Amino acid sequence: MQHNNQYYPSYLRLEQLLDCQHPLSFEEGQTPAHDEMLFIIIHQAYELWFKQLLFELDYVKKVFNKEKVDDNSEELNLCRHRLGRMVRIMELLNQQVAVLETMTPLDFLEFRNLLTPASGFQSKQFRLLEASLGLKMEKRHQKDYYKRTNEGGFTQPDYQEINAEETVESLLQQINRWLERMPFFDEKYWVDYQPEAVEKIAHHPFWDDYRTIYKNSLTHNEENQLKGFDEHFLYGQTYEDSLSPAARRSALFIMLYRDFPVFQTSFQILDKLIELDHLFAGWRHKHYVMVRRMIGMRVGTGNTSGAGYLEGAVQQHYIFKDLSGLATFLIERRKLPALPNTLIQALGFRG
Repeated sequence: MQHNNQYYPSYLRLEQLLDCQHPLSFEEGQTPAHDEMLFIIIHQAYELWFKQLLFELDYVKKVFNKEKVDDNSEELNLCRHRLGRMVRIMELLNQQVAVLETMTPLDFLEFRNLLTPASGFQSKQFRLLEASLGLKMEKRHQKDYYKRTNEGGFTQPDYQEINAEETVESLLQQINRWLERMPFFDEKYWVDYQPEAVEKIAHHPFWDDYRTIYKNSLTHNEENQLKGFDEHFLYGQTYEDSLSPAARRSALFIMLYRDFPVFQTSFQILDKLIELDHLFAGWRHKHYVMVRRMIGMRVGTGNTSGAGYLEGAVQQHYIFKDLSGLATFLIERRKLPALPNTLIQALGFRG
């Protein structure tokens, strides 16, 4: 079979790609605004990276969509790797804001009105990314903005596609299911465990002991955190946008005993999810600061409240907040309860 030699510009379709930048201010009858080219290229680059993020996320979700996820499989390790790549991409997107900030407010005003009513708010890929990760419509800041198909909102097809994505199980829900099925709290693994706690309210000897150690670690000003512990791990409710108490217990257990090789990949996956959430929040914050600098408190081009909307989204649009919140309930490593030999052997270790 004859192999056609690839030509770099043809393989990357550079002719089409480099013909996608058409500044409106350079059209006949307008005054050319030099920085509009930068504005277009920056946002096109964002959309290309959003496409890659969705591509990586699709692989991760296919793995976690399985009824049984093998924690020792190559697939789980690849999920860790894919999530790590997503972290690096988000770091790059955060850095890219600095390039856009070389444009001054006066530079932006030269072409800003030509954009109306287009807005970054209308990025379908970013909304799909948020929904696929687990951000629910009802939890969004000023959620009515997302229901618009009028001027400044989404087209009807884009709106329907985003709604359809929100009906599919999100990565957050998949992670919850994966954590819930963790078998290491089964009674058979704890038959030779010697509990020390006097208070028996957790319905498991390990968590009775851990709760006591955690309680003793709190300062006078932190005593109310014990109630938070009980709500998070013992009596809390399960919602679509949060982890269940059982999933939180598993996640905390993995974090506490992450030095065991069997937990290292699982811990790194949880850690990458926390890092991704923080990077998305950081990107939103950088965007908010940049918009505040560019237009002050003026209305956004898409008829949103501009910087005011973005500021609220920074605070409210966390997805894996239950995972990052586990740091509240950690204790010193040297005070961790020793695992029973039965469990250690089940984990593949020798006591």
